[in-house]
This record gives sequence, C-alpha cells and structure tokens, in this order.
Amino acid sequence: MKGSRGMTLIESRPDYPQRIVCLTEEPTETLYLLGEGDRVVGISGYTVRPPEARLKPKVSAFISAKFDKIYALEPDLVIAFSDLQADIVSELVRNGVQVMTFNQRSVSEILQMILMIGGLIGCVEKAERLVHEFRAEIEAAAREAEAMPCRPKVYFEEWMDPLISGIRWVEELIEIVGGEPIFPELREHRLAKDRIVDPVEVVRRDPDLIIASWCGKRVNIEAIRERPGWREITAVKHNRIHEIKSTYILQPGPAVLTEGLTQLRRLISETARAISAQ
Repeated sequence: MKGSRGMTLIESRPDYPQRIVCLTEEPTETLYLLGEGDRVVGISGYTVRPPEARLKPKVSAFISAKFDKIYALEPDLVIAFSDLQADIVSELVRNGVQVMTFNQRSVSEILQMILMIGGLIGCVEKAERLVHEFRAEIEAAAREAEAMPCRPKVYFEEWMDPLISGIRWVEELIEIVGGEPIFPELREHRLAKDRIVDPVEVVRRDPDLIIASWCGKRVNIEAIRERPGWREITAVKHNRIHEIKSTYILQPGPAVLTEGLTQLRRLISETARAISAQ
C-alpha cells in the first residue's frame, strides 16, 4: 500500500521513533550523545558535529529543505528549530509528516530540549544523565568564576551588518563564566531584528573583551578594529578581539554547553587576569 507521495505505508511502527530527520545540528548531536545516532536518517547540510553524522543524507539548509529527499527517507519524526523553519514545518505537516519544533533560547531551555528529545525516543534516563553532566560542568564554571579578580565587560557580536548582539543563551553563559554583557537588556528579545545595536553605543559602553561569531561567515577581526571610533574601546586597545566559530556558540544545543562554554570560560578568565595585572 502506498501513500499520496508514493511512500510505502508502514502498517505498524515501534513505540518510539526509529527514523528521525534533523533539520538542524542540535538534535543530531543530542541523539548521538544519547547513543542513538543510528536513528538519524537525514541531517542538515550545515551539520558539523559529530563528524560521523556527516555521512547521513543531507536534506536541508536552514530555511530550505529537499522535500522529496525527506519523504523518500520515510521518517517517523522530523525535528525542526525555531520560527525560521516554520515554512518547512508547514509543508511537512500538510503532507502528514510528524514534526517536533523546538525554540530553545536559554541555557535552561537547551537542557529542557535534551530531556524532551530523550522522552520522544524513549531514552529518558540517558537524557537525564547527559543533562546532569552538563549541569555539573556549568556549575563548575560558575564556581571558578567566583574566584576571578574582576568581571570583564563583554560585547558579543552575532552579526556585523547591522550589528546584532544580546542572544540570550550566550549572554547567560557569559555571566556564568564571570563576564558582564554590555547589552543585558537585549536578551529578552527573541528576534534578531530586535537586537540591533548602534556602533556608537558599543564604544560608549566600552567592553574589555569583544567576542564575535558571524553565522556562516568568518569573522574579520581587522575590520572590527577599524570601525569608526572603535580604536578607543578598551578591548581594541589591548587586542582583545576574538572569534568563536558559530557551530560552537550560535547553535543552541550540546556544542554550546561544551566547546562554547569552554572557549568563553578561557577568554573571560584570561581577560580578567590581564585586567588585574595592569
């Protein structure tokens, strides 16, 4: 028996999804960390972590998808992320595909997403253990931050034209590891268009450390340094402009809580020591 797309209809499925398509990297990495990577049958073309997942069929970019490829994989679950994938989700739902869409924006929501994926696939205990490990590392970073000699002011830039800052999970992690975001008021805004900042205001708030991560684009540190008036910023004067690759910091999943946390921890700790030594 075949469905409207020519797919063979499976009369009975296991209790939990066995064929999962992930439209972003976060659920893919989560499933592999849970030891369930064999259930992943399709991935986003932007997936980097884990490397072995790259062998799976690539069925989507971020705001576009190859629907024929997805349907051919006969997924019993597709996992999507955010309002930016709403059009993809609508198309899949209209064609009878089961879709779960997450919209995690904070550290607690990232952990919740992991727990929910564990529930969806029948691996609650595995997910709870993984979240416990992440919480332990976050708490260790927070304890280390308490001993730092000062709390550096940090400007995190997620895009450069226009300047966008204040994405919530990054701001939270900056605070956890001992920094002070210079635009704390922006974290409540979920949409990037509501987090555009004035370059002059960055100069006025004078960060001790600049961290940039431009999604899909290499950061041009020299271009940041040469922005009008920015040579007066403390971070620029002391050559404290750094890049964290977007795959580690702008994808709200396990990578943020591991490599992203580690890099933020190192940069902010080094800055605090440098300030105290001046």
